[in-house]
Amino acid sequence: MNRISLPAPLRDELATIAVDGYPYETCGVLVGACAADEVRVEKVFQARNLNTERARDRYVLDPDDLMSADLAAREAGLEIVGFWHTHPDHPALPSETDREAAWDGYSYVILSVSGARVEDLRSWRLNGEGFAEEQVAA
Repeated sequence: MNRISLPAPLRDELATIAVDGYPYETCGVLVGACAADEVRVEKVFQARNLNTERARDRYVLDPDDLMSADLAAREAGLEIVGFWHTHPDHPALPSETDREAAWDGYSYVILSVSGARVEDLRSWRLNGEGFAEEQVAA
């Protein structure tokens, strides 16, 4: 199992965004560095969800926000290492829609949100046709 290092302050930042955005899916970009079997997240970026018709259960990450995160990462000597989004009132498990939209080589952090709290936070990496769970460490 691969590992993703997501420090507590960044988890807290994601939780705040997730709860503030409930009951809609929120999304964004993870920036950091990759080693052989570990992803180290150093900054999280929120992106706009362009899916206004099904925002409760789908997201489309704004490409302008993706480009801004990429530029900020490069300026800091870092790279985009993954993406994050929420599942309002659903488990932190990747859906078929998530799988179809995912890119190999990136971490996908999913936060399960219910009301005013994050119920679960898990990370996944596309491995061929399916997702493999990553160990989340502080």
